[in-house]
Amino acid sequence: MYLVFVLYALFASVFIIAKTGLEYSQPLFLMGSRMVLAGIIMLGYEIYKNPKKFNFNKTILFRLFALATFNIYLTNALELWGLQYLTAFKTCFIYSLSPFLAALLSYFVFSEALSQKKWLGLFIGIIGITPALLSQSSAEEGTSLLFISWPEIALIVATLSSAYGWILLKQIVQENNYSPFMANSLSMLIGGTMALVHSSLVEEWNPIPVTEFVPYFECTIALLV
Repeated sequence: MYLVFVLYALFASVFIIAKTGLEYSQPLFLMGSRMVLAGIIMLGYEIYKNPKKFNFNKTILFRLFALATFNIYLTNALELWGLQYLTAFKTCFIYSLSPFLAALLSYFVFSEALSQKKWLGLFIGIIGITPALLSQSSAEEGTSLLFISWPEIALIVATLSSAYGWILLKQIVQENNYSPFMANSLSMLIGGTMALVHSSLVEEWNPIPVTEFVPYFECTIALLV
């Protein structure tokens, strides 16, 4: 059980570190560079450990590309964009919707049954996050659609993309016999490359979108861990 608390403590620290990293780098480059680096390290380890386990076909390539698009590219790009305007606390709090959205998507995609208690839990969870969405910081003012700010919408879409990514990962692991480690490494490499290409089109590379290299590298290494 204690590992679950360690996991969520590390998960929460990601938003704090990323918030700091955004002070020294543009969001797409920050995300893309660390994802590509993480993907290379993990993929290199996987090739060294299991050099004969790689098999590709149209189905797995499509699912890996979808996993990279939703679970890496869209999730992290929208998360970091929204994090520029939201506090790390609020960003992490909105991300707590992930289990609820994953349950709903599993209900529709896999036809997984939800008991009355689970439906009640979903309702309570969604109602519980509403006060956080209603409160806005000065950075969010003037960027609202009805009562929800655009950064919050970006975070909700990022959370939805992440939840759908977990469903894709489940399909890859169960139906294509890929290990979660290998599927993650490939999706990080593909999704990170997509982010770097996007960064080269919209962010200022002079020579790269980094203002201070030492704190940027420190944040990147911390995010990798």
